[in-house]
Amino acid sequence: MTFDWNYMFSLFSNMDFWAASWTVIKLSVLTWCISVVLGFLLALAKQSDKPLLNAPAQLYIWFFRSLPLLVLLIFVYNLPQMAPALSPILSNPFTAGLIGLVLSETAYVAEIHRGGLLSVPKGQYEAARALGVRYSGIQWLIIVPQAIRVALPTLTNEFITIVKLSSLVSVISLTEILMVGQRLYSQNFLVMETLTAVAFYYVIIVTVFDFILKRLEHYLDVTKRKQQRQPDEQMIEAVRAADEPVMRTMTESNGPALQAKQLHKAYNNVEVLGAVDLSIKPGEVVSVIGPSGSGKTTLIRLLNGLEQIDNGEIRINGQPFIQLRNTGPVNQRFIEHPEHRLDIGMVFQSFNLFQHLTVLENLLLAPRYHRLASREELTQRAQKLLLKVGMLEHLWKYPHQLSGGQQQRVAIARALMMQPQIMLFDEPTSALDPEKVNEVLQVIESLAEEGITMVIVTHEMNFAFKVSDRIVFMEKGRVVCDDRPDVLRNGGNPRVETFLRDVSLA
Repeated sequence: MTFDWNYMFSLFSNMDFWAASWTVIKLSVLTWCISVVLGFLLALAKQSDKPLLNAPAQLYIWFFRSLPLLVLLIFVYNLPQMAPALSPILSNPFTAGLIGLVLSETAYVAEIHRGGLLSVPKGQYEAARALGVRYSGIQWLIIVPQAIRVALPTLTNEFITIVKLSSLVSVISLTEILMVGQRLYSQNFLVMETLTAVAFYYVIIVTVFDFILKRLEHYLDVTKRKQQRQPDEQMIEAVRAADEPVMRTMTESNGPALQAKQLHKAYNNVEVLGAVDLSIKPGEVVSVIGPSGSGKTTLIRLLNGLEQIDNGEIRINGQPFIQLRNTGPVNQRFIEHPEHRLDIGMVFQSFNLFQHLTVLENLLLAPRYHRLASREELTQRAQKLLLKVGMLEHLWKYPHQLSGGQQQRVAIARALMMQPQIMLFDEPTSALDPEKVNEVLQVIESLAEEGITMVIVTHEMNFAFKVSDRIVFMEKGRVVCDDRPDVLRNGGNPRVETFLRDVSLA
């Protein structure tokens, strides 16, 4: 028997095939969209450290990835036999097929999302938390856009899988493309011609949606974007003329701006920080130095609440910021007063700029989230700060288009956007090339000259002794010495003198 080409081409105008194709498109798109949303929530639950969320999520993923889709579709369609109240819903083959596909696909999509979530650096979450953004805001504004961009190629592939899996819904009498073909070749026995037409309809659906999703993928890939425009001279002059305060006025207090009492931190029963006291006066610049592993970074992360203290208390302007409250004979509850979080700005050693946002958008995200002012006022403040750190001409660039030194200067401006009373710097130059170090140090030095309260963890000894009012030397998780730079430089402490000699500063 010869292949009947005329019959095959006639099927391309068959209205039953086009109606079935529309059914497949609706079923596939709805399944994919619903599964993408539910799968993301399921992935978050599986990532949670709370057993009440984590355990059910793991159980769901395990069960529905183990269950054959064909069995699931038949079970869902016949579920009204066990629960007659569901009959009005599940008696419709399209609805039953959609529910079955969503139940199955959500488990697979959740694992795709989990891969995307794991690809987003932890520093993105910490930077947002340091800016006072809450968990839901962090997920929606920062984590989701970056995770989706990473997961989108695999999600596109999953959509194609859903289109092909839609052929299984014929088992519950839903008229889709394959069922139309089966009806035709059971009448005329032209199997090859009919299945060739069936393949064409599936291929055209996949091709169209693959093109659309590839365009979306390209749009979300910020690494392929170029700077849209450069600020003109008129704009730069207008920014220079604007009078916008960098910092909020310090709350009047006779006590310290920042005070830590008896801070203790251990990891896996290994003490990293033990009984550390620190008091910073308003307008004071304090540098924390010491050998690697001395607890400097742990200290500054505790001061900002990025790590939970095991014991002790942190106060801002005499008011509790972080403390432990006894809830029983041996239990303590970690308490953070979030209203004080915006009083502290944090600059990380690895920059932690939000990679999916431009420089200007990085600065605007947290203030707009907290609704500190109108967008116009915040934009003006952002431009003023970018001018201050020498980055105004880069305000429409993305972080990947900047050097390390430029990214760190933007990170400083982003922290200053919240107008904090205290600035914390965690080794702000350690991730920079030697030639980029000075441009960041000059920005920090200019802030010190303005009387901004700062705590700086640094290995740059010359800089620390130049800008600091006090030097805190740490070793083995404890404060060994806390004194003025001139005292320490002149041999005020033998251990510090030995350390400075080792780092070529004596």
